Amino acid sequence: MSGTNEGQVVFFDDFSGQTLDRSKWNVIVTGFHVNNEQQAYVDSSATIHIAHGAEAAGAGNGALVLQPQYAPGFVTFDNKKFDFISGRIDTRNKVEFMYGTASARIKLTEGTGLWPAWWVLGTGRWPETGEIDIMEYVGEKDWASAAVHGPGYSGETPFVNRLYFPETNDVTNWHIYSVDWTPDSMVFKYDDVPMFRVTRPMAEHYGKWSFDNKKFLILNFALGGAYPVKINGAKQPYNGLPAETVERIKKGESKMLVDWVKITRRS
Repeated sequence: MSGTNEGQVVFFDDFSGQTLDRSKWNVIVTGFHVNNEQQAYVDSSATIHIAHGAEAAGAGNGALVLQPQYAPGFVTFDNKKFDFISGRIDTRNKVEFMYGTASARIKLTEGTGLWPAWWVLGTGRWPETGEIDIMEYVGEKDWASAAVHGPGYSGETPFVNRLYFPETNDVTNWHIYSVDWTPDSMVFKYDDVPMFRVTRPMAEHYGKWSFDNKKFLILNFALGGAYPVKINGAKQPYNGLPAETVERIKKGESKMLVDWVKITRRS
């Protein structure tokens, strides 16, 4: 997978096996609660599996599928109740990197208040060790967004930008979402086209530059909560998650497919 222009491939997973490669990925189980999200993360083939053939939707060697499920009254190990379960994986302590390009080829489904994401997080306290959101999608299929969080610019960060897709090529099609991370900047690219740049001076206007440390990869599928509700205003039946989307989830229509994930480093 190494190309002459992009440098050395230091991590690659094209989800070609029958199950998730746990030498590369951790499966996260909810014992944390953030952003008023409506899902509990579980370690289950119902919410995380590898698809082949027609279900992989054109991903030749297979695709990772993160799929929320309606599971009314589900209780987490810390005794919190949720009506949905979903999937979240990361590479903490397995694959961590500093500088280079993190990219993934992803296909999403429509549904107001869905909140799948592809992102990179520092290994220490948040937001001090930084967060790089390569792709977030909250159910409006004509756009996805990128964002950066750090001390003094977290939560309602000033560093967030959308890319609006052409009507014939929205988020329900395959796209490559990437960030080029250097000691002084992050350039976000969708299908190799730059869509947002955050530089060290821009961040230092608000606080400390938090992107000179190792970070790990995250893929997750959240439902509702703080970001979606700001966009769609839905309060019922769930925060940020309207009834029509609940029906899509019940029918098994809501999925995040990932063809491959790659980290490259310039030589």
